[in-house]
Amino acid sequence: MISETLQQDPIVASLAGLAVAAKFEFGELTVEIDPAQIVEALRRVKHDLQFERLTSVTGVDRYPAEPRYEVVYHLQAIAAKKRLRLKARVSGAKPEIDSVTGIYRGAEWYERETFDLFGITFLSHPNLIRIMMPEDWEGHPLRKDYPITGTRY
Repeated sequence: MISETLQQDPIVASLAGLAVAAKFEFGELTVEIDPAQIVEALRRVKHDLQFERLTSVTGVDRYPAEPRYEVVYHLQAIAAKKRLRLKARVSGAKPEIDSVTGIYRGAEWYERETFDLFGITFLSHPNLIRIMMPEDWEGHPLRKDYPITGTRY
């Protein structure tokens, strides 16, 4: 849900039709985007709003809630000295979302890391392979249901 006050915000207004919710938290605006619209949302943010820097892409596992995962994009407009957080929620049954490497080239490594550690697939990614864990590693270690076992000393 988007409050009337935030509907007047120029960033939220430019994401009209794509935004599901918006709130101001931790000193910056957070806008939740429909996952099917993430590419268009980031295109608008970069080209229309001049958020030229993607500082990170990461995941959050909300297990046992559904949709289980959040994909979080942190952006920065350097000249305007503004920060923005976009979130998209994806299903635990089929965790996938479109890649934004066509808009922000630096997203390639962030998306690989999120894939490797959370198992979220980024569709149309140019090289979606593990980046931190060995190629033959089974599972995704930042998932809340990942087994934590090992030798204790």
